[in-house]
Amino acid sequence: MHQQTVVIGSRSGLHARPASLFVKAAARQPVKVTIACEGRDPVDARSMLAVLALAAPYGEAVVLSAEGDGAQAAVEELAELLARDLDTAA
Repeated sequence: MHQQTVVIGSRSGLHARPASLFVKAAARQPVKVTIACEGRDPVDARSMLAVLALAAPYGEAVVLSAEGDGAQAAVEELAELLARDLDTAA
């Protein structure tokens, strides 16, 4: 299993536009990726409702996890995306 901790870079946190961009990117991955806030159970990164329910604010650390072929690349790509301010992404 590959895991990586990343800090939410979007000023609005993981809500609306940032969550939508993240979920779409997670759905394109060849493996299932989960995302979790500290002290909470991981949720499927491909589920918009589950990701929004995390209510992860700006600056909060989340853990991305995946296993299988392509897990490391998937987690790294999604971590890089979350670290950016997706509210200003074109």
